[in-house]
Parts: sequence; C-alpha cells; structure tokens
Amino acid sequence: MDRREFILNASLATAGMGLGIHTGNAAVRQEAAPGKRVGIIGLDTSHSMAFTKGLNDAASELSNSGYRITAAYPYGSTIEISTSRIPGYIKQIQPYGVKIVDSIRALLAEVDYVLLETNDGNPRFAQAKEVIDAGKPVFIDKPVAASLEDVEKIYQLAEKRNVPVFSTSSLRYMSTIQDAINGKVGKILGADTYSPATLEPHHPDLFWYGIHGVESLVALMGVGCKEVSRIHTEGTDIVVGTWADGRIGTFRGTRTGKHTYGGTAYGEKGDLTLGPYNGYDTLLSKIIEFFDSGQSPVDANETLEIYRFMTAADLSKARGGAKVALSELD
Repeated sequence: MDRREFILNASLATAGMGLGIHTGNAAVRQEAAPGKRVGIIGLDTSHSMAFTKGLNDAASELSNSGYRITAAYPYGSTIEISTSRIPGYIKQIQPYGVKIVDSIRALLAEVDYVLLETNDGNPRFAQAKEVIDAGKPVFIDKPVAASLEDVEKIYQLAEKRNVPVFSTSSLRYMSTIQDAINGKVGKILGADTYSPATLEPHHPDLFWYGIHGVESLVALMGVGCKEVSRIHTEGTDIVVGTWADGRIGTFRGTRTGKHTYGGTAYGEKGDLTLGPYNGYDTLLSKIIEFFDSGQSPVDANETLEIYRFMTAADLSKARGGAKVALSELD
C-alpha cells in the first residue's frame, strides 16, 4: 500500500465510514439521473462541499437538475493548508451519498462529468489530462493551473480531443457584473475591480487569489488587453491594463483589512457599482448549463487572456513596474 492509499484508508477509518456508505438522511439520498453522474477531484476546498450540497441536497433548487455528485477522489494538492482539510471534507461529504475512491482512474470509471477542484494548481495539467483523455467534460475551478504554459496545454489538449472544458471564478457571476456585461450602462468604457490577492509561494502571485478580481475585470472589459503595468507593495497590488482600443481597466488586490469584492464599471450611460458577492449558486447553475450543452459559457480565448494578464503583471513586478506587452508572451 502506498502512502496516499494509507492516508486515505486512515482518514476513512477516522471518519467511521467505509467507502461509499450512504446515510439514511432522505434529504440527501437522491439518485443521479441517467448520464448525470458527477465526480469531484480534490476535497481540499469549500467549493467541493458547496457544489455537493447544491446538487445533492433536496432542499436546494439546483437539485432538480438531476445531476448528482456520486464519487470523489480527495487528493492531489501538495500544499499543507489544503491537504490538512481533506479528512474533514471526506467526513462531511459522505452523508450526501458520495463514494470516496482511491484514484482519478477509478473516479472516471464511475462518472459522466468532472469537477476538478484541487486547490493546488501545480498538479492540474496531469489531473486534467486524465479527464480529457477519458473524454469527460470538465469544469476546472480557479486557477486552471499554476503556470500560463500549463493553462495553454490544457486548453490545447481539450481542443485536440474535442472535450468541453469550462473554467471561471464565481465572481464573474455577481449580478451587478452581469448587469454591466448585458448593457445596463451601455458600452463599457472602463472598469476598476478589487478583490483579495493573498499570495501562495507555489503559485504566480495573482493566480492564487487575485484571479477573482482579474477575472471580473476581463469579464467586463472583454479580450484585447494590449499591455499591463503593476505597482506592488507588501499589502497591495495595483495593475493597470490598457486595451487595444484605448480603454483602461485597473485591478486592486489587497492583503490587509477585510476581504471584500467589488469595483466600478464605467459606461456610456453612467457608472455601476459592482457587488456584493452573491455566493456559488449562480456559478453552479452555469456549470449545469455547461454539462447540458457541452459548450463553455466563457470562451477559451477570454480565459487564456486572464492568465496572460496575470503573467504579464508578474513580469511587470519583476521589472519594477514597467509596462509589459501581452504580445511578449506569444
């Protein structure tokens, strides 16, 4: 038995449950509709539990979709802050009728769709490759991976294999951001967004948490950012993007004070304050639509631009705040 299997079995013993044992709670014991079995890779994030409750708990409106989380592979992350959560999440998820399996291969044999939730972006390419090679549509939670190179490789492989892939931050689906995108203030002339931007040493700076505010900015402004510059201090990042049509968008990432999300969209018809954050249900409804249609709600080129923006911001930081053209990353 290898170390990972030993830890898995020990965790299950601690939880007092065997693999795949269901509880008698009728509120959560629901069968998946045919062809709607969903598997999770990574039980080291609260997102895994939020999505499981949304699909498997009869009290949730989204449980009417027929999709159910039926199996989960808990591991993948190598970051202690994430791995330490796994035993607790194994214990929490099993009452929802979720079978714990000991490999991604075993998971793929039992599900039709996958939520790739591992908090650590470093193993994401290897994990995503297994899923894509198996032909399973996959939602990849943020970050897609821990490098622009791996993000691009995942999307190239998915295109080659013709496998649907969808990735986004839930912040994209704040109601006010969607209002702005859908024309409430007319054409968007510029935008400022903010979010926490805590750092994790195994990831590029903004990939870990700043991605929330960066994705909000790109969602509002659209593709076409030409260059970025970044001011960095211990507590704050300010990233300024200039789009090819002359519009300017900014992202403020914070590491002090209360963690909040928001900003302002500047439109032809006026300005719109962004926020507050609405939670995960809207994102989960988009994931359900993705599973139903096989089409990502977010174009791959837009997702790739988000990671190019963040990578260029890292280069700007390394160059003392100098402007960096995104074309340099081609």
